[in-house]
Amino acid sequence: MAKVVVVGSSNTDLVVRVDKLPEPGETVLGGEFMTAPGGKGANQAVAAARLGGEVVLIAKVGRDRFGDEAVDNFVREGIDTAYLYRDPELPSGVALILVGPEGRNMIAVAPGANSALSPEDVSRAEGAISSADVVLLQLEVPLETVEEAARIAKGHGVTVVLNPAPALELEDELLRTVDFLVPNEAEASAISGIRVTDAKSAQRAASELLERGAGGVVVTPGEEGAVLVTGEGSWHVEPPRVRAVDTTAAGDAFCGAFAFYLASRREPLEAVRFANVAAALSVTRMGAQPSIPTLKEVEEFILSSTCGSSP
Repeated sequence: MAKVVVVGSSNTDLVVRVDKLPEPGETVLGGEFMTAPGGKGANQAVAAARLGGEVVLIAKVGRDRFGDEAVDNFVREGIDTAYLYRDPELPSGVALILVGPEGRNMIAVAPGANSALSPEDVSRAEGAISSADVVLLQLEVPLETVEEAARIAKGHGVTVVLNPAPALELEDELLRTVDFLVPNEAEASAISGIRVTDAKSAQRAASELLERGAGGVVVTPGEEGAVLVTGEGSWHVEPPRVRAVDTTAAGDAFCGAFAFYLASRREPLEAVRFANVAAALSVTRMGAQPSIPTLKEVEEFILSSTCGSSP
C-alpha cells in the first residue's frame, strides 16, 4: 500500500459561477452556487486516497459546523484523522471562489484554524511521518510548520514533495529538504525569479530551483502540461485535451496523484504522466474535491486514450 502523509489546510469552499470575472470595484450577477469541501491539503489528501493511497492528514479545523463536516468527509474518504486537530477558538478555514468562463477562477481564503497548525502539532505525528513513503506539503499553513514536517521526513529518509502554493519566498535550506518541488507557472516565476510563460521558460525556472537545492522540480504551466527537471535531464509532458469547466483543484489533483504514484514506487516521469491525466479529468467537473477522479476513472481514461491513438 502506498503510504502518503499530507500536512496542510482544510477549507470549506463557497463557489459561485459567473459569466464574467469582476474587475476591481465591479459587481457581477452570478449563477449556480455550491458549497464543497476544499483546501489544498485536504484536496491533495482526498486525491491520493481516491487513487488507492493509505493517507494520513495532519491539519486543523475549528469546532464548528464546517469542521464537523470536514471530519465526516475525511472519514468517508478513508483518510486517517488521528492527527486532525480541532481548534477551540478559531473557525474552520473558508475559501470564496468565483468560477468564470473556461473554468478560470478567482479565490480568496480566510485561513482560520489553518493558521494555528503548529510545528508541535506536526511533531506529535512523527510516528506517522516516519512510516510514510511520501510526505506531501503546501504553503496554506504556517511556513515553520511546513519546515518542521520536511525536517522530520528528511531525517527518516521519507520522500518530500512540496507544492509551494500560495507562492512565498523560500530559503535554500528548505529547498534542500525537498525531493520534488511542484509549482505552477506563477509560483515558479515568483520563487525562481524567471518569468514562466511556456514549457521552455518552465525548464529554465526549474533548473534554477534545482541549483538552489531542490532534488527535482515539476512545473505545471497550465495548458502546457508539465515540465520535469531532475539531475538526470528534463522532460515536457503534454496534457490530455479536455473541455475545462472549473480549474479550481487541478493543481491539487496533480499533486495528490503525483505523490501517490511516487509512493507506489513508480519513476518520477511515470508519476508526472499519471498526474497529468488526473488533473485533466478534474477540470471537466465543478468544485474542488467533487472534481477529483478515482483510480478507476484515471485508468479508464488512459486505456481509452491509448486505444484511440494512432500508432
